[in-house]
Amino acid sequence: MPSASAPPRTRRYECGVCWAVYDPAAGDALWQVEPGTPFEALPEHWSCPNCAAERRTFLVLDDD
Repeated sequence: MPSASAPPRTRRYECGVCWAVYDPAAGDALWQVEPGTPFEALPEHWSCPNCAAERRTFLVLDDD
């Protein structure tokens, strides 16, 4: 059980085409997305930096 002072976990997303992972903690250097940017805040035109798949192909990565 996380402590009350622990920061909330941000969800990572995985491309359903090439399995590349978008990690909000890292951002996306190719698209000039700053670290700390949640997936939901990515620009509409953002696509997978590895295979150019659209955002809609990404699935929540279960880290549990």
